[in-house]
Amino acid sequence: MTSRSLDHRQTDVGEELVGREHEFGVVRAFVNRASSDGGALVLSGQPGVGKTALLAAAVRVAREAGTRVLYVAGVESETGMAFSWLHQVLCRLHRETELLDAVDRAALSAAVRHDSGGRVHRSSVSAATLALVRSGATSRPLLIVVDDAHRLDRPSAAVLGFVARRLAGSRIGLIAASGVEGDPFLGSGQLPEYEVLPLGADAASQLLELRFPGLAVSVRQRVQAEGQGNPLALLELPAALSDRQRAALEPLPEILPLSRRLRALFTAEVSSLPARTTWLLLLAALEGSGELAALRAVSGENGELADLAPAEQAGLVGVERISGRLTFRHPAVRSTVVSVSTDGERRRAHLVLAEVLTERPERRAWHLAGAAAGPDEQVAALLDEASAHALRRGDANGAVAALLRAADLSPRPADRGRRLVEAAYVGAGVAGQLETVPRLLIDASRADPELGGSLHVAIATAYLLVNEDGDVDTAHRVLSGAIDAIADPGDARNMGLIEALHCLAMVCFFGGRAELWEPFHAAVARLEPEPPPLLDLLGTAFADPARLTAPILRRLDAAIDRLSIETDPVRILRTGIAASHVDRLAGCRAALWRIVHAGRDGGAVTSGIEALFLLGNDDYLAGRWDELERLCEEGLRLSALRNYRLLSLPGIYLRAMVAAVRGDHARTRALTAEMGRWAAPRKVGVVQVYVAHVRTLAALGCGDFETAYLQASTISPPGVLASHVPHALWLVLDLVEAAVRTGRHAEASAHVEAVLAAGVAATSARLTLLVGAATAISAPAAAAGALFEQALAVPGVERWPFHLARVHLAYGEHLRRTRAVAESRVHLVAALDGFERLSAAPWTARARNELRAAGRNPAPMGAEPASLTPQERAIALLAATGLTNKQIGQRLLLSPRTIGAHLYRIFPKLGIASRAALRDALDRQRRF
Repeated sequence: MTSRSLDHRQTDVGEELVGREHEFGVVRAFVNRASSDGGALVLSGQPGVGKTALLAAAVRVAREAGTRVLYVAGVESETGMAFSWLHQVLCRLHRETELLDAVDRAALSAAVRHDSGGRVHRSSVSAATLALVRSGATSRPLLIVVDDAHRLDRPSAAVLGFVARRLAGSRIGLIAASGVEGDPFLGSGQLPEYEVLPLGADAASQLLELRFPGLAVSVRQRVQAEGQGNPLALLELPAALSDRQRAALEPLPEILPLSRRLRALFTAEVSSLPARTTWLLLLAALEGSGELAALRAVSGENGELADLAPAEQAGLVGVERISGRLTFRHPAVRSTVVSVSTDGERRRAHLVLAEVLTERPERRAWHLAGAAAGPDEQVAALLDEASAHALRRGDANGAVAALLRAADLSPRPADRGRRLVEAAYVGAGVAGQLETVPRLLIDASRADPELGGSLHVAIATAYLLVNEDGDVDTAHRVLSGAIDAIADPGDARNMGLIEALHCLAMVCFFGGRAELWEPFHAAVARLEPEPPPLLDLLGTAFADPARLTAPILRRLDAAIDRLSIETDPVRILRTGIAASHVDRLAGCRAALWRIVHAGRDGGAVTSGIEALFLLGNDDYLAGRWDELERLCEEGLRLSALRNYRLLSLPGIYLRAMVAAVRGDHARTRALTAEMGRWAAPRKVGVVQVYVAHVRTLAALGCGDFETAYLQASTISPPGVLASHVPHALWLVLDLVEAAVRTGRHAEASAHVEAVLAAGVAATSARLTLLVGAATAISAPAAAAGALFEQALAVPGVERWPFHLARVHLAYGEHLRRTRAVAESRVHLVAALDGFERLSAAPWTARARNELRAAGRNPAPMGAEPASLTPQERAIALLAATGLTNKQIGQRLLLSPRTIGAHLYRIFPKLGIASRAALRDALDRQRRF
């Protein structure tokens, strides 16, 4: 028998041990323990799962500790040679063999020289082998390493099992790797066994990134899915692809090709199966779903698919008849089945599958494409439809793949070019495949040189320009020019035109200048018979929400209601974008989360990034700032991975907002500087708004009202709601408060008048609260109190904790300045409680200072609340259940006026301002 070095089996031990920290710990502990106490360990698991790499690690640990290592491995071609393993052991331990007594030497000699092994006494050979390995451990510990133990000849395996079971108490360890769980030849059912499982998703991704750092993300996801966590498959599948396939510049085949090394794992087993079995396996491999019902339909068999039994017995597949599914036991088996078939067999199988999948048009189209022997426009058109269907259900990568395959099958160059360009813009705009755009555009222009000015080219080019280079102005010119150049720019049924307008809206928003929107509005106004509803919503609710009308808001609310049944990630995302500045993202959350989950699974990744930041936007307003940080971290990581620099800006902005309100000044400066450095030379105007908003909040928290006024005024001047600046709605209170606190009362009043004239308060409960507070701040002192009370009485304002706390703070400040000190404390305590809950440090400091000025020294956060008297506690508990003052008085035999007076004293003690907060406040007090 020949010995194989470990290096022959591996590419790099370090790579193959990625994600194997626990398994390596098990092996290391065994080696260290065996050097003094002896013992055996069998590693089991599917081929390529990493057992050999762990054996190599065991050898390294043993040699570093001074342990002698004896390495051997089973070989398929020698399984019929009795005691072939023992022959290798004798060669390695020839000196120790000479020290054995005559009986043991004779037994070993008879074993390795006997042709049949028929008259060799196995018990004598086993005892002699045990004496031999003990002799080998006389001067230092010995580790016997056996790879591919399942390929040992039976006599050798029996002897090895005998030895392994008798190593306890010695200084001899035996660690073996077997591809068969509970290997009966080795007798491992009686030995400690550790199953090496496939890698988890994170470790598999790390391994691919380490070995193939330039692998396109979509290709990495496909390889990871096909590899099923098997390290050998993960390392070998990309190696079998072409450079263009690895870069996602060519579509991947339905079945990934195998390297020679992977193909060798199962080719012999698959090739030895009966023809009927291999035909069924080929159908199953190409059908892909594993549904036995589909196999029965195509095979014309109504029974239990008995012809699959040989494949089951060989361990190649598992047939679960209860669930009605077939599974391939190893990632390479499915590809091996396809690779050993002929081209004619594969095309015939695809045709058979297409005939029975008439009710599944998307899969039928793919099978017809697999059966095509050359260009076929009918099949290409079916793939166009399959692409659209895949996109609607969130499979953006599937949509791109269908378009690329349709391009391959296109007889006419113009159709090929068009489909390549569509693949480019779907890949960039939805699937996260920005890196494929340049190559696809070049290929499209080669296919059809006249394609240059088309809408599809303009869309793909614009995505590339704004996301990779941030060149907003050039992208705007390309899109506007392409829209104006088409023959009928008013055809609302032209989906290419509608997509171009959606893309133009995105470019206009990031450009941040009102004049950029003029070509968009002109183009939408031309559409006949009418603009598509979602495009119209984006052009109003998103582009310029300060000028919304009630009918538009009702249409937006209806669109949000329909999201519960919407599957198209593009429509979900665009609805969320339309809702983002008018406080309706809460109704979009469930649908946006569906996009995020699909993106995590490799679906609509670009949409997933945008959905993460929209959810973070809602989290900011709702005070879920810790969740916001997690979502933004994920979105920024994906943006960097996919090179979507522009898409990352909203995530950086949200993080900067939280840093500003929590008083992390160093982080605030760093994030605003990062945005400004990248955006300023590229004229990405919305970033100037982002930066000014962050700096406004940071200045307000610190009481620097002059800076706050100057920053807020750059977004929207006082007395004006800037056109096409959505953030102008968000800074109404900021600008008015800063103006009043710096003596600019005329400017504050002018801004309030502009806001009231625009009807902004009707947009949402939050804006009603903020507009009401801004009106109160700018009003004469005698009228302010009633205006504040009216603002705080708006139903549902508890959903916006930071803004609610700000209004309580402003009201408390007003009351203290007008000498209503006792009343001011109620609102200042409510503000302090809200800010403390959010960890908004500078705002907490403002509220504390105001409370001290109001004659109350607030306890530090976490201190025990003021205690209630027994009567106060009884009143508070009843009020927390929702009873009125009159009902409470009837129960306690007190007047409603007395109950009201008690509640007036209870609220400040509990640090609240309303009955709605009683239950939580009492719960907190019980915990002290």
